[in-house]
Amino acid sequence: MAIRTFGPNAVDWEQRIDLARLRDERLNRLNDSLERTSLGALLAFDFSNIRYFTSTHIGTWAMDKLIRFALLPRHQEPISWDFGSAAKHHQLYNPWLDGEKRARAGISTLRGAFHPDAGIAEEVATKIANELREHGLADEPLGVDLIELPILKALQNKGIDVVDGQQTFLEARAIKTADEISLLAQAAAMVDAAYEELYTFLRPGVRENECVGLVSKVLYDLGSEYVEGVNAISGERCSPHPHVYSDRLIRPGDPAFFDILHSHLGYRTCYYRTFAVGSASPAQRDAYKRCRDYMDESIALVKPGATTADIVNVWPRAEEFGFPHEEAAFALQYGHGVGLAIWEKPIFSRLVSLDYPEILQEGMVFALETYWPGADGWSAARIEEEVVVTADGCEVITKFPAEELLVAGRKYWTATGPLAATRESQSHLNTTRTSGNGHAAD
Repeated sequence: MAIRTFGPNAVDWEQRIDLARLRDERLNRLNDSLERTSLGALLAFDFSNIRYFTSTHIGTWAMDKLIRFALLPRHQEPISWDFGSAAKHHQLYNPWLDGEKRARAGISTLRGAFHPDAGIAEEVATKIANELREHGLADEPLGVDLIELPILKALQNKGIDVVDGQQTFLEARAIKTADEISLLAQAAAMVDAAYEELYTFLRPGVRENECVGLVSKVLYDLGSEYVEGVNAISGERCSPHPHVYSDRLIRPGDPAFFDILHSHLGYRTCYYRTFAVGSASPAQRDAYKRCRDYMDESIALVKPGATTADIVNVWPRAEEFGFPHEEAAFALQYGHGVGLAIWEKPIFSRLVSLDYPEILQEGMVFALETYWPGADGWSAARIEEEVVVTADGCEVITKFPAEELLVAGRKYWTATGPLAATRESQSHLNTTRTSGNGHAAD
């Protein structure tokens, strides 16, 4: 499998991303997944699923509002109901939806903001019931990904058997097409650039939120569709990992790790890197090495036919790094599929994967994340790599250097030469000479 990264523009002199092929292959995969079930149709409210089989998008502002919906009847073409004038735009610019035939105006309940007596939920149910009846599917189960309770009740009142359809969507999306893999690699390349800027920016006195702003600007300048989030964690906030940035000032000798999540034409990244700012303590260096060793062990096992259990089996148990059980440590040693959403199949976690393993297949793309806390009680290391499963192994598509701990910030000079990049617990042990344990030498 040749994984290629292209420029963002279309050109006539090189075959790049084929968006028409991308649309067709995604729809075909979902139809194949639907065919393997007893479902009569799939109904989607989740924006990632809607985009997957209708290739429509109205912006990220609406992702949490459940206002749009789309239906894929068995053996038929998809139908979308969209927000106000977006439906008209689809009729004009999305020819694969056949104009008004399959791109229609429709609205859900605005997460309950409409008055319950306005009949919006009932209107949604009527639209779906009419289509199912027209295609002879009224008596077949309807698979739904996410649904609001009033709409669920309205569908059931129409006699529709509503069942879980999310597994059907996730099964279709688990193996990526060549175009999807190229888009995921391109998204990762944009984060490579963001880390390059961040590495040169990090220094004592900048705040975590400033790092978030810098990364967001780099990505949007490069054409990112959506910067979903930037985890910026530094100093004593590294252990335990809070999963949210703050306005903390970065200080000399701080560990700092970041997770950059953004979307390029819908395709996401989840991409951690760890730095030391100015210098690193022995505890931080040891934590990073342990974190990297777990990452390298797990990547070495990735190939078709291996399982998620094989991967998580080389990761430490929760009790080994300070947590009482796997649920309490969830997502610190972790893996997840990456595509139109950041947590797709397969999932890697000691919480579930040892008992319910999933088989790795060529064309899967997922992120592996490892974490280790420092022996000093406050530093920690976090690394994440995205990999594509190839015919005989895997290829890493997250390219910013992470083999060893990088020290960012100004290089300091003393009267006798450069200040060492490894220092014993930083300047609060400001002695003229220290031994390996940080105490003054005799």
